[in-house]
Amino acid sequence: MEQQTVEMITKLVLQALNAMEEKKNGFQVPVGVSARHIHLTQEHVEALFGQGYQLTKKKELMGGQYACSETVTVVGLKLRAIENVRVLGPVRRASQLEVSATDALKLGIAVPVRESGDIAGSAPVAVVGPKGVIYLKEGCIIAMRHIHMSPADAAAAGVHDGDIVSVKADNQRGTIFNQVKIRVHDSFTLEMHIDTDEANASGICTGHKVMIL
Repeated sequence: MEQQTVEMITKLVLQALNAMEEKKNGFQVPVGVSARHIHLTQEHVEALFGQGYQLTKKKELMGGQYACSETVTVVGLKLRAIENVRVLGPVRRASQLEVSATDALKLGIAVPVRESGDIAGSAPVAVVGPKGVIYLKEGCIIAMRHIHMSPADAAAAGVHDGDIVSVKADNQRGTIFNQVKIRVHDSFTLEMHIDTDEANASGICTGHKVMIL
């Protein structure tokens, strides 16, 4: 048998074995731990930082988003505050604060678990900037855990945008996350987002991998 034919058969066998192993182990996804942050409208940016103010890009994130140099203080109904909450850009059509359950307790407010953007009837909060204060009648949520995927990643994992899956962290804590939403877009990089409470409870750090069951 010619060397080229042997190499081709060997390659095909290895690909088949790798596919079987991947199916056995589940689809692997890196984790990104998401700390508290806030999205703002341009109107609210100017109310907090001054007329005509433009956010300062500090670090690029996926999907065209970026972490800004600017931070704010958020205040709950019982005047309990959390300082240095990072602003994410670009500006949005509605302002939204994303916190953990522990943050919600500290602020003294009842915060619902929601998908990003679903803020109708969510918790109220005050936001303090260097030039002013705004009051959000709604907009504070605990973000539903989710996985960002490109269309190619979704095809490889056998899932679709909007699907709800379970994910396993195969470490000492052996955590299984249910109710994980799949979000698919051309601009997304493969990553599961959980908040700091979930990360601490499951012993997971940014960069660790989990698998879709």
